[in-house]
Amino acid sequence: MDRMICMQSFVKVVECSGFSAAARRLDITTSAVTGHVKSLEEKLGVRLLTRNTRSVRVTEVGQTYYERCAKILTELDDVEQIVADTRSEPRGVLKLNIAPPIREIIAPVIAEFTATYPDLSIQVTVTSQMVDLIDQGVDLALHVTPSSHSSYIVRRLATYPLVVCGAPRYFATHGQPERPADLNRHNCIVFSEFQRNREWRFVGPCGADGIRVSGNFQADDSASLRAAAVLGQGLIYVPNFVVAEELQSGRLIATLTDLTPIELSLDAIYPDRRHLSAKVRCFIDMAAKRLVHANWNCPERRSCLKPERSRLFSTKTIGFGVGQSREDKRIRHAHSSSAA
Repeated sequence: MDRMICMQSFVKVVECSGFSAAARRLDITTSAVTGHVKSLEEKLGVRLLTRNTRSVRVTEVGQTYYERCAKILTELDDVEQIVADTRSEPRGVLKLNIAPPIREIIAPVIAEFTATYPDLSIQVTVTSQMVDLIDQGVDLALHVTPSSHSSYIVRRLATYPLVVCGAPRYFATHGQPERPADLNRHNCIVFSEFQRNREWRFVGPCGADGIRVSGNFQADDSASLRAAAVLGQGLIYVPNFVVAEELQSGRLIATLTDLTPIELSLDAIYPDRRHLSAKVRCFIDMAAKRLVHANWNCPERRSCLKPERSRLFSTKTIGFGVGQSREDKRIRHAHSSSAA
């Protein structure tokens, strides 16, 4: 008796609630499935299933045995997948869904990934809200907002800080807030697609504090919020890297700096932990490795990642913003302009 085959047959019978359905799933005969279950019962000396002409029910001891068998088979599949993945390089098409604020941060990872794995191509869609990964055929999503699908697997890649800021002309007219409660008298510009962005949260000496904000302008992308703030329309609460260039130039001024802003996370989201393809696993690993060294205070239009020294990168490869040749900079400028 091949115990693993018998266990597979038994597990399928329980999951399919019948011998015939299990046989179809396993692509073997019903008599073979029946024989496998019978051999298990004889070896164990217990009845695992009760069956009649109409139904199949698992016994109490059968349920316990099923749960352990299912776990063993899942772990065996995972081990075999790991071994298979180590023998195969990413290939085919990797479909990514990316949140707008982080597309410039992820771009260098994509560039390095395609250079490392020339047999693979990448298709990117950019949306503020999470898409249905299965329905849209997306392999991996990279977002900064929690997924509403509890069945998805979420891996945190990095966290980054936010900053409240406004233009000098705005502060000249309205003054600066000294504490979160003062935001009630300010025009606060928010992301339109996320209700949770209407509450700005901070950590002060007395713990976490949140204030409900409002304003006369909403937008669904960081570029529009940044432009409105620079023009003196109101205050924004955005990731540091979105406004780093404006903060450095003085076109925007940070406020409430004595408080610690709530950090957001950049998450990798995918449908299923089992049978994770090599292309998804390798991209997540590369992104995690690069993002842990990211400088989140650098401008959004420039890379936040440090260069990775690799034989796969020549001086003509789009770089990471450090130690580039003039040709590198021209290539990167063209890439940034087209992305905008």
